[in-house]
This record gives sequence, structure tokens and C-alpha cells, in this order.
Amino acid sequence: MRKMMTVVALACAVGAASARSVAQTLPDSVTVDDLRSKLLRLPYYGVFDFLSFRYEKGTVTLSGYAYHPMLKEDAERAVKQVARVDQVVNKIEELPMSPMDDDLRWRTYYAIYSDPFLSRYAPGGGMLWGHRHRVPLGLFGSAGRFPGTEPVGNYPIMIIVKNGRITLMGEVDSASDKTMAEMKARGVPGAFGVENELTVELRK
Repeated sequence: MRKMMTVVALACAVGAASARSVAQTLPDSVTVDDLRSKLLRLPYYGVFDFLSFRYEKGTVTLSGYAYHPMLKEDAERAVKQVARVDQVVNKIEELPMSPMDDDLRWRTYYAIYSDPFLSRYAPGGGMLWGHRHRVPLGLFGSAGRFPGTEPVGNYPIMIIVKNGRITLMGEVDSASDKTMAEMKARGVPGAFGVENELTVELRK
């Protein structure tokens, strides 16, 4: 019995060591893809949030804005499950709760996503930029706020509202779409200002 337990223990140790060895040899691109996949699957990650991340030598840095109160904690918990992640630095900012901001969020959402010119970006329109392709580092419109990070999201146009100010983040297909989204946001009454940080997709 004691010999069997020893054999089992040795087998478990060898298996764990082998798993660590495989994880250590994975390329960074695989880890980054796994991180992106984990964040995209977060159940409360929506159009009023924005997440980006950076992976470097076992450390993941999370940035962005969390509208849902559980999103910051859930994002950290999710990326910790990815192989080769040893440490998580969570810099996600939790947006303050405000009925006025909530009202602005929904009115901005309907102003943008119900517009005929921008309707293809609406849910079900096939324009999920987080799945469509990888955005090159430094080329995303929010690089000034979160330099060196990779954005990820399920909506092409993310709507961040904080203390009455609207920020549009994400990626659209053309400069005219970017301008139209800003016009629609500026047409929402009650906002103290609009910042347009949308990126126009670079085409080869």
C-alpha cells in the first residue's frame, strides 16, 4: 500500500513538472491569445466597460474601466487561470455609481447603435472587433491612456461615462463612422463633454 502511494505521488509530481515545462515553453503569443479569450468570456463585460492588458515575463497588467461592480475582480480571477501567469497587476478603474451617468450611458447607446448609418456595429451586426482581429500595440485609439496594452471587447464602440463625461473607445471601419459616432454622442443632452478615442481600422 505504501509503495503504491509512493508511486502515485511520484507520478503526480512528474505530471506537474511536465505541465510546468510545457507551459514554460509556450510562446508569448499563445499566452496573449489565452488571456484575450478569458477576458472576452467574462459574463459581465459589456458595452459600458473597457478592458486592456499587457503580458510580460509572467506578469499581466490589467487596465481600463469597469462599470459592473464585479468586473474588476472577475477579470483578475480569470487571467490568473492562464498558463505562465505568475502575477497580476490590476489597474482597472471602477466607475462610480451614478443614476445620471446610467441615464447618459443608455441614451448614448441608443443614439449610436440605433442610427441607420452605424447600425452594422450593433449587437448581431457581425462587427465584434475583439474577435475580428488583433489590434497592433500602440495603434489603438486609447493608447494614450493605456500605452503598450492590448484592448479587447465584444463591442466595436465602447461607451465609457464618468461624472457626466462620455468617452468613446474601440475601433470602427472609417473616419466617417468615427465622426458620426461622435456626433451622435454629442447630441445626447446632459453630457458635460465627449472624447472620441475611436480608432479607424488600418487596412492592408
